[in-house]
Formats: sequence, C-alpha cells, structure tokens
Amino acid sequence: MSQIKDNIIKFYLKFPDKGDFFPELKDDNSVTILYSNESGFKKGLLLADRVGLQYDFRPVDKKEILSKLEDISEHFDNVEDFGHDEDNSEIEDILSASYQDAPIINLVNQLIVDAVKADASDIHFENGENTFLVKYRIDGVLRTIRTFKKGIHDQVIARIKVMSMLDVAETRKPQDGRINIKVGNRGVDMRVSIIPSIRGEKAVLRILEKTKGLITLENIGMPEHYLKKYREYINRPNGIILVTGPTGSGKTTTLYASLLEIDREEKNIVTIEDPVEYDIDGITQVQVNPVVNLDFASAIRSFLRQDPDVILVGEIRDEETAKAAVQASLTGHLVFSTLHTNDAPTAVARLIDMNVEPFLISSSLQIVIAQRLLRKVCEHCKIEVDLDDNVKELFKEYGIILERAVIGKGCEHCFGTGYKGRTAIFEFLEINDEIRRLINAKSDSEEIAKVAKKYGYKRLIEEGAKLIQNQITTVEEVLAVTKFE
Repeated sequence: MSQIKDNIIKFYLKFPDKGDFFPELKDDNSVTILYSNESGFKKGLLLADRVGLQYDFRPVDKKEILSKLEDISEHFDNVEDFGHDEDNSEIEDILSASYQDAPIINLVNQLIVDAVKADASDIHFENGENTFLVKYRIDGVLRTIRTFKKGIHDQVIARIKVMSMLDVAETRKPQDGRINIKVGNRGVDMRVSIIPSIRGEKAVLRILEKTKGLITLENIGMPEHYLKKYREYINRPNGIILVTGPTGSGKTTTLYASLLEIDREEKNIVTIEDPVEYDIDGITQVQVNPVVNLDFASAIRSFLRQDPDVILVGEIRDEETAKAAVQASLTGHLVFSTLHTNDAPTAVARLIDMNVEPFLISSSLQIVIAQRLLRKVCEHCKIEVDLDDNVKELFKEYGIILERAVIGKGCEHCFGTGYKGRTAIFEFLEINDEIRRLINAKSDSEEIAKVAKKYGYKRLIEEGAKLIQNQITTVEEVLAVTKFE
C-alpha cells in the first residue's frame, strides 16, 4: 500500500495547481478524491483514471485540501540535481508549486515549509568552512537543520533574492527585502536580510505568520490579573506606555497586541517602525528611512499634524525621540514605545539619562512593562524532580517556596530539547503619585522598586516562579532570562 500511495502522490505532484483537489487512499484498490470546485473534480477524475484504482468523490472546503497538502509536504523535496533557477515569477502558494519545478525552487520552498511547520521564527542560510548550512531559530534557540554541499550556496541565495525582488547581481553590499507567500492555509510574511561575508553572502529570513492568530494579549501569555489592569491603560486618552526588555523579548508583539485592542474605526492610529513587521489593516504604518532623513523623532512631529489619537514609536533610542514622545503624550495623545532596559524601574533612569526632565517623565509616564520570553517545558516528556538546596534558597530570598519542579527529558516532539513553545513573563510598574514624587526627586531604580512593591509590583523572577509552580517551565529557563537580578 505504501508503494501505491507513493505512486499516487508522485503523479499528483505533477499537477501545476493542486490546491483544489487531493487523492486520499482508502485501501490497495480504491481512492477518494477530495475536491473543492469543478476544476478540482476534473483533475481528480484524470488522476483516478490514470492510476487505475476504484474511486469516489467527496466535495470539501478548500482549507481541508490545503491542510492535506501540508501533511505531505515532505514529498516536495527534490534536490538531487541542482540546476540553475530560471523562474523569476512570484510564488503565491509554495505548496502548489509543480513537482517538476527547478530543484533549487523545490529546495527553498521545502525549507520554508518545514520552518513554518516547525514554528521557527527565523531561517539562516550561511556558508561553513566546507558546507552550506541551513539553521532554524525555534523557541529562541538556533539549531542547524540541514547541511549541503557548498556549491549550491550561490543558487539558493539567488533564489531568495528573486523571491524578495532584490538585485541578484549585487553581492558586495547588504540588501533588505520582503517575501509574501502562502503555505497552504497560512499567510506568511518574511523579512529578508542579506549581508556579504568573507565566506559569501548570508541570508536571514524572519518569519511573520499573519494567520497564526498569536497577536492578542491573552495568547502572548499576559496573566489575567495584569490583563484587566493593562486594558484600562491602553484605553486612556493620553500618556506614555513603555514596554522594556532586551532584543528578542517580544516587546513589538506586545505593542501590536495592544493596538489591536483599540477601536481602529474610531481612533486614528499611526506608527513609526524600523522596520514595519506586521501589516495591520486600519493603522497607518510608516517605516524609518535614513535616506530621506525620516527617523523616529521627525516622524512623531509629522504625525502631530495628522490628527492622531494613538502613536506607536518603535523604539526610544535617543534624546530627540524621547523628548518628541513626551511632548506628544502631553499634548493629548496616547504613545506606545519600547526601551532597552533590564527591568521596569530602570526605564525611568534611562529616560533621565536621555536628558528628559524628571517632571516631564512623571507627568507623561503611565505604566512601564518589562517582559521576557521563556520556553515552555515539553508536555510529552516532562518529569518532576527535586530541587537543589541552593536553588530553593535563591527563590526563598523573594519569599517563594519551591520544593519540586519539572524538566523535559527530550523527545521527538521537541527535537530532543525538552522544550516546546514559548510564553512570556511580565512585571508591571504603575506610575502613581508616590512613584511620581520619587521620579521628580531622581530616586534610583531600587528605591522605586521598593516603594512599588507596596502597590503590588512583582519582579520578573517572582512571575517566573509561578510558571515553575504550575509546571509550565523549568527553573533553568526562568533563571536564564532573569539572571540580571
């Protein structure tokens, strides 16, 4: 039956467009043709006649067919002969590509499909000493997935340039582009960056899945007791809401989730980003462009002439941007932005370092959120273990009693890592009257944190401990993302 199935799939993959029918083998002698329209019915009839099996037909929604296509995507890989790519057309649905397409097209398509199915956030194409490597970043960790002969490097990079409409002939300077494709049911945007190196060009594709449905405050991991409070702040008419953390801690995702909570029909929302990651309907999004001197600060000043209600500033990096954001908030606008600080109280000191007057900070700042992404333990291989006395003492300093925790042994579901998926932990610093007095007095971050604790402020490590107690993550993961404490 396996041989019969392989023969049917091989014949099926020769059709240029497979998105409207699918052959489902029932037994050695019969096949059910799933189809979504008349064209799919006719192609299914041709396939069933050619393979010489008994057949019946079943009309289904196209989404079911595309889901079946995803399941057999491993059959798309055809990389025995690496010929030159002569197809410069834009790919709409890479699962509908022909089985007989150029092998390099098949290879790049397959690597993208596999990355999307593995929930990878980035794909890296780079040369090693004697090999060409493909790496995926999954749950924040980079790992080598495939190794090829070095000779295919130029063809793969050229194919990526064609897909992202970059200059194929330019190999000496960095290039940035985008790829918009479909992988079955999934709409995927990819941000492409290509840079020259001593071993040839390196390409990195950032995967931004539009149809994944991750951008809501609930499913980014914000706990209920913070969620209700935060929604009150994002519906205020003015002020600054800051999200802090290092690169890759999910700040931008939290900001997008916040914007999606706001009524885009009644509010004029504008953003300045570097770069624009998600294209959101109903929001005016502007990308930083140094060539024409369009930076964060100049964009904010221009926005104020556009009658905005809400302004998102991708990042406050310098004094000019900080002062422009403060000014916008004080003139009746709600401003969202990010800062690179380890925790929430340090954000105040960072703004003062940028020469923003303390009284302006205390007048405009509403709430500061610090966050980290951490990996969740794999549900398929987690086991409970006793904790080391040193670890118990470490958490006891924060008033947390931990006796046991879980770890992941590693299995096929988690690629042997013991982790599968990610969630976030948050700390909320609300700016009340007492905190404002401390800001005006230029108090340090520790003093601010000490006073904030009286009003319910909890550090990241305390929030992480709750996830350990609920067996969602491991002690090692919490300590890894909060070790600055």
